[in-house]
Amino acid sequence: MAIHQSSCHNQEMPQEWIQSLGGMTYGLYVITAGHGQNIGGMIASWVSQVSYAPPLIMIAVHPNRYTHNLIRDNESFVLHILDREQLDFLSRFKGPDPAGKFSGLEWTPGLTGTPVLVDCPAYLECRVTSTLAPGNHTLFIGEIVQAGRRREVSPLTSLDYSGMYVGQD
Repeated sequence: MAIHQSSCHNQEMPQEWIQSLGGMTYGLYVITAGHGQNIGGMIASWVSQVSYAPPLIMIAVHPNRYTHNLIRDNESFVLHILDREQLDFLSRFKGPDPAGKFSGLEWTPGLTGTPVLVDCPAYLECRVTSTLAPGNHTLFIGEIVQAGRRREVSPLTSLDYSGMYVGQD
């Protein structure tokens, strides 16, 4: 067994670390954001509830994502919980065309104006309260301002998907 320790944040990550990180399980979500007439959406897996009172959600977004600037500028995002049957959302929201991601999907503006996808079984709309940049991703911490559950859900997780994201963007 090889053990590696890191002293430099700009080095290539050892393969053992990548393999170990690939063994962590995550939920797979769609994050939407909007600012003015611009809307965007992306797949996210680095997501967590971080507080009950107030109810806070944390998402990690790489700064090169189109959705990153929309979240920053409008100070809001919507976290959409996907059902295991919604694997097609992964390819839809990984594409490079911001407007094309929403083509044929019904959505309504939330309290913050951020798109809320009607086809998702549950969502959490959040207003950003804190932003941190501890590494190569921005952590947006948002307080829930509105939520909805439309139906029972068997959440989509990284166990349902063969891909792996370790943050190299």
